[in-house]
Amino acid sequence: MRRMTTIYRILIILCLAILLACQKNEPLRIGFVGGLTGKVADLGVAGRNGAQLAVEQRNAAGGVNGRQVELVVGDDEQNPETAKRVVGELINQNIELIIGPMTSSVAMAVMPQISESKSILLSPTVTATDLYGKDDSFLRIAGTTAGYAGKSAHFQYAKLGIRTAAVIYDSNNKAYSESWLDNFRTAFSALGGKIVLVKSFPSGKENVFLPMAKELLAAKADSVLIITNSVDAALICQQFRKLAPGQHIAMAEWASTERFQELAGTAAEGVVVSHFFDRNDTSQRFKDFMTSYRARFNQDPGFAGLAGYDAALVALEAFAIQSKGQSIKETIITKKSFQGVQGPLNIDRFGDSDRKSFVSVIKGSQYITGE
Repeated sequence: MRRMTTIYRILIILCLAILLACQKNEPLRIGFVGGLTGKVADLGVAGRNGAQLAVEQRNAAGGVNGRQVELVVGDDEQNPETAKRVVGELINQNIELIIGPMTSSVAMAVMPQISESKSILLSPTVTATDLYGKDDSFLRIAGTTAGYAGKSAHFQYAKLGIRTAAVIYDSNNKAYSESWLDNFRTAFSALGGKIVLVKSFPSGKENVFLPMAKELLAAKADSVLIITNSVDAALICQQFRKLAPGQHIAMAEWASTERFQELAGTAAEGVVVSHFFDRNDTSQRFKDFMTSYRARFNQDPGFAGLAGYDAALVALEAFAIQSKGQSIKETIITKKSFQGVQGPLNIDRFGDSDRKSFVSVIKGSQYITGE
């Protein structure tokens, strides 16, 4: 009997050892959700690529505590209803951390189901202030629209002498665009500026921008502010340049992907944009990132590629240092500061970031950082 008991103990120990070994060999699964199809898929594709690059580099270096990492990707099609389904699928796979979404409207749509789950969102690019200062399951590595809009307002007023502005914005992503507009209005008005006209349009439809461009130009504002995606921003800029070549144009960071310049062509010349991606960075870390991204995807990353990469770096480091019994959100909040490609990423107790921002002017197809 005693011998049989010893054998049973040995068998139990062996089973536990095998179970632990199997668990260690299982990949660490991290989710990603972003718009990968449709006319404005450039944002989501770049974000996905950046996250994938970070995962591949980590796996090549041994993974996370000996485990390989798998990025489970979902396409939200930049559609709130599709996003709910995709996020639900990731939650059902018990994925604890989802990188994304890439736009504010999608983040707002999926937050109720995220809040009811054990998963969290870590967004590379969502900036809407509706999600600011809340102890919830939403974290981000980008600042809020208040920072970008305020910086744009100050630069235009103080550096360019802009005193009046007309605005056109995308109502299909109003969680972002209306937040950006409200923050710009507050900062611009405080300086002494005035918004003289506001027009909106739904980006999901086929829009004819010529009549809107004529109406905005008729307001005779010093500057026209565009708050929309890269494709529509390029089309709007082309109309302005045809009608009034010397018109000053500014746009929100959402449009400042690499595709904007490709589509806008010479119409992009002189456009002012506030964003967090310093294309003129000379640091070795940035050079290495650009070299790796170009070699892997045969294109430049833009701000979305950088943001996706940085978000994945935060996620991977958090999983590497996560203590037993500690949630991944608690790990990130406790760690507070992470190293990004272009500097530290500081995340506060609400999961909000104070990422450094810049103002650039497009000159000769290059974003030249102004301040």
